[in-house]
Amino acid sequence: MLRTALRNVLAHKARLMMTALAVLLGVAFVSGTLVFGDTTANAFRNASAVSLKDVAVAVQAQMSEPESLPAGGPAKGGQGRPTTVLDTALAHKIRALPGVTAVRPTVNGEAVLAGKDGRPVNADNPEQHLATNYQPGKDGKDSRFPLKEGRAPAGGGELALDAKTAEKAGYRIGDTVRFATDGPALAKKLVGIVTTDDPRVAAGSTLALFDTTTAQKLFLTPGRFHEIAVAARPGTDERALTARVQALLPADGARATSGADLAAKQSAQITADTAFLTKTLLAFAGIALFVGVFIIANTFTMLVAQRSREIALMRAVGASRRQVVRSVLIEAALVGLGASAAGFALGLGIATALHPLLDVGDAGLPDGPLVISPQAVLSSLAVGVVVTVLAAWLPSRKAAKIAPVEVLSSAGVAPPARTLLVRNVLGTLLTGLGMLVMFYVSTLDSTDKSNLLIAMLGGVLTLCGVIVLAPLLSHPLIALTGKVTTRFFGVSGKLARENALRNPRRTAATASALMIGLTLITGLTVGGHSTQQAMDEEATRGTTADFQISNSNHTGFVPTDAAKVAKVPGVATAAPLTGGNFQVRGRLAGIAGTDPAAFAKVSDLTFREGALDGVRAGTVAVSDKFAEKNGFGVGDTLAAATDTTEPGQHPTTKKLKIVAVYEANPAVPDALGTLQDVLPYSPTHTLDSIMVKTEPGKAGSLERDLRAALGNSPLLKVQNTEQITKEARKNVTTALNMIYGLLGMAVVIAVLGVINTLALSVIERTREIGMLRAIGLDRSGIKQMVRLESVVISLFGALLGIGTGTFLAWAGGHLMTSSMATYETALPWAELGLFLALALLIGVLAAIWPARKAARLNMLESIQAH
Repeated sequence: MLRTALRNVLAHKARLMMTALAVLLGVAFVSGTLVFGDTTANAFRNASAVSLKDVAVAVQAQMSEPESLPAGGPAKGGQGRPTTVLDTALAHKIRALPGVTAVRPTVNGEAVLAGKDGRPVNADNPEQHLATNYQPGKDGKDSRFPLKEGRAPAGGGELALDAKTAEKAGYRIGDTVRFATDGPALAKKLVGIVTTDDPRVAAGSTLALFDTTTAQKLFLTPGRFHEIAVAARPGTDERALTARVQALLPADGARATSGADLAAKQSAQITADTAFLTKTLLAFAGIALFVGVFIIANTFTMLVAQRSREIALMRAVGASRRQVVRSVLIEAALVGLGASAAGFALGLGIATALHPLLDVGDAGLPDGPLVISPQAVLSSLAVGVVVTVLAAWLPSRKAAKIAPVEVLSSAGVAPPARTLLVRNVLGTLLTGLGMLVMFYVSTLDSTDKSNLLIAMLGGVLTLCGVIVLAPLLSHPLIALTGKVTTRFFGVSGKLARENALRNPRRTAATASALMIGLTLITGLTVGGHSTQQAMDEEATRGTTADFQISNSNHTGFVPTDAAKVAKVPGVATAAPLTGGNFQVRGRLAGIAGTDPAAFAKVSDLTFREGALDGVRAGTVAVSDKFAEKNGFGVGDTLAAATDTTEPGQHPTTKKLKIVAVYEANPAVPDALGTLQDVLPYSPTHTLDSIMVKTEPGKAGSLERDLRAALGNSPLLKVQNTEQITKEARKNVTTALNMIYGLLGMAVVIAVLGVINTLALSVIERTREIGMLRAIGLDRSGIKQMVRLESVVISLFGALLGIGTGTFLAWAGGHLMTSSMATYETALPWAELGLFLALALLIGVLAAIWPARKAARLNMLESIQAH
């Protein structure tokens, strides 16, 4: 039987090719994910090792609150900045310890650079603007930042940039670089360009270097540091040295960690972070393999049917049922092993391609050589073999049931009605139960973990139910599409419909592979489109402003900045806006403060009682939801307790009279008051943004003037309505595009399934095709028949997938309403139409090879075939 299995594999190489490709692609996805995960984790560890090179002890400080804030705005020039307990004197004490060879005090911060063209660099990623001090050693160089051009910054008017940042911003040695840290734009001369191994810089972050004194003034306080790295002589006991360093530190505010412990902690964190990414990618690989199961099972079912006579003869000469099962399973295992080995090799290419794909949004993934672990190799091979064998198990049992005296003159006999009846009943129960769960989910309105689990269960039950029920659904849907093919293509269209309906289980299995991918893609598309539409509405609802001015690092503006904007020629109104939180009756609520007269010209609030012009000092307007929840009405007094207070002060309570109630709106939180009343509730006591309404026809040319009015700081974000909505939906769009790419593998495997089924179906119907040729159907008619059958099956899978995905997105979307009040299911008709067109294209392309094969069959030899 082993020899028989080997012979069958070699004898049916073409028939098993598509099955092998399905396994190959699924395993490639798995192996690529595993190798990518190991490679990324290793690259992070290497980058971490570089940053910890020669670090025996790391002293890290906790930030302390500033002693005082300058009046009228955020900290400037180093005054009122946070500080630490790490100072120059402490660094000298640590350097004097036995075994210490060097001490490197570090100051860290963020500096947003303006490019040579005046535009901010990495404006939309405020966390990717790195800045630190250049700390020269005994040789006058900082080993972390080797100089590529120029020299190290040595004074308050100088800075250095890394090579990638300088190239991105367009700067050269000698240029004046504009940047900002937490306020107006500053300018310093570029004197040096460095290189660095920091993975954040490799991933797109900018890096600016200052001398230590300047860095302390910009990001901390003079003489203080964020951390101190300690280098030791070879052979020094790190733990003993760590204890001696810790003894020099104050009881609170700083902690010493050995380099080995710090490396171990970072390695554990890296492993945890990359494990989540790997698990996410493996989930998509699992989807691809699940789709492949249908193809494998379909292929072996058809092969068993086509070899019925051979199997019957084997039974007649003494082969037992168990041996027949083993023969089929061994054949599957051999196919799976060969395909898995090839898939692992392809997976190395996928692992390489995943890096730029996932790093498209500057995710910070470091570069590094591929890491191929024995576990990845064994896991990939095992997954491929196990999946193939499991998929072939049911066909093998069917083969074992062939009686020794049974000789079939044709293949593809339809399953007995009893089997389909049981399947239909089971599918109806699964689908009904899944839909009931999803209807229940549609009544929920929060994304709690329990609700998400219920939604996932309902989605899985519904999808599995539709897969099981697919043979029953194939009759009406294929009959409907068959009427179209018959009307427009005549006999070829009618034959295509009959061929698709001849074996409902086979057709359903083929269509289900495509359906799974389109269900997921459709569900994500409908959900993503609905989310983007809700974000667009929330970003612009309630406001008629042409521009919104804010700071990318959320430092805010001084109240007088609104007046500066209002004086810009072409500006009709500039409304200041600040926000904060307050406690009322033990509940946290949000409040916005503004100039009511100016805000009335840039907002579009609907008032149920009162009006915006009634809001004065000591009064407030509230949303209808807030009023209803707390039992407030016009004329009531709101006792608002400050939620954020200065250190050492107790919460204060301010009584505000309610003079108006407005319809809840994303543009305004629970309450709206005057600027002077709300500023105490603001965490920074500054303006969060300035809303600008321009004079008619002036909006297109005011951005540069608005920037100039506020000092043209690189921190400034001057956004019109289109830019605001684009920023709001950016993350959703990026995530959807990434998921489409990952799910694309499942669709490719589904296409292979259609090709495989058609090719095997052509072999199965060899005699029938010969008879059709004999009675007058020409080669083009045969090709058209196979193409139309492919199109009908693809459309059937597409209709099931689009319908199921839309239903799941509608039911599951209700969970978003708690966090996004404007969320409503919106069907992206253009995308859904594109999916149908894609199904048509898949049907046409998948039929190219099988159709040519069918048309080339010799008429007489085909009639004589068995």
